[in-house]
Amino acid sequence: MIAFLQILGMLINAFVMLIIIQFIIGMLFAFNVIDGSNQFLRQVYESINSLLDPVLAPIRRILPQTGALDFSPLVLILGLNAIMIILGNIVTP
Repeated sequence: MIAFLQILGMLINAFVMLIIIQFIIGMLFAFNVIDGSNQFLRQVYESINSLLDPVLAPIRRILPQTGALDFSPLVLILGLNAIMIILGNIVTP
């Protein structure tokens, strides 16, 4: 059971890294640090968005509109970390 928890933790960490990469690339595009015509980064950003949108969309529907700021990635990261803490406490009392 501990091995399963470690594998799950590794997958969650990879997912959190994708969320952070999406956020950083989005900010770079938003503040024109990187030109929007950079096809490589645009493709990476769109690929990550296509992976994360099915998970972030329900969170976005629940959260109130905050204008340009999107807090759904933060809520997802906090939720994933809470799940890991709960599972860790269940497996290793």
